Amino acid sequence: ECMLVLIGATPEGKKELIGFKVGVRESSQSWRELLIDVKQRGLQIAPEIAVGDGALGFWKALDEIFPGTRHQRCWVHKTVNVLDKVPLSVQADMKKDLREVYWAPSRASAEVAIDVFAEKYRAKYGRAVECLVKDREALLAFYDFPAEHWDHLRTTNPIESVFATVRHRTVRTKGSLSPTTARLMVFKLVIAASKTWRRLKGTNQLPKIIAGVSFRDGIE
Repeated sequence: ECMLVLIGATPEGKKELIGFKVGVRESSQSWRELLIDVKQRGLQIAPEIAVGDGALGFWKALDEIFPGTRHQRCWVHKTVNVLDKVPLSVQADMKKDLREVYWAPSRASAEVAIDVFAEKYRAKYGRAVECLVKDREALLAFYDFPAEHWDHLRTTNPIESVFATVRHRTVRTKGSLSPTTARLMVFKLVIAASKTWRRLKGTNQLPKIIAGVSFRDGIE
């Protein structure tokens, strides 16, 4: 079991905890229950985009409950997954080449960088290349949103940074916690952390996203 957490953003750019549940990370049923819960509590309009790691259960549940929501895979998690498939001696260079993809100024140049990566490594490290190219579309979805938002959309860091604090506390007390106490403790830690969350960049662009304005390579 683990904590399943959803963080969202208001039209004013304020980050908020909107969903919290004990479940199984890879279970689509656990994620489905969480998404149905937030929908019943008022999230009637489907999110424009969701950012997450490779937990397949989340994406399957998202497509069922909010089928119109775009997928954006986290580049930090994807980089780790790709590098896990090659020797340590190759990882530093490969990491630089992956950075060329997600720091590219446009979708077209990112596509070229992926092709160059595949050409360079496919012969010797086919599994690493396949790990990258199979999620090509979901890795580049952020290009269809304002450039000011790219830092927030490329990774799941807004959630990961919160849980660094949570882990720091729970690791030291886990021997004396019941499941219920653990759940309450994590919830209170997340709520306490939320008081210091910074607003999203480019808040002036959020009303345009809500109104359905299109963006290409970060530009309206």
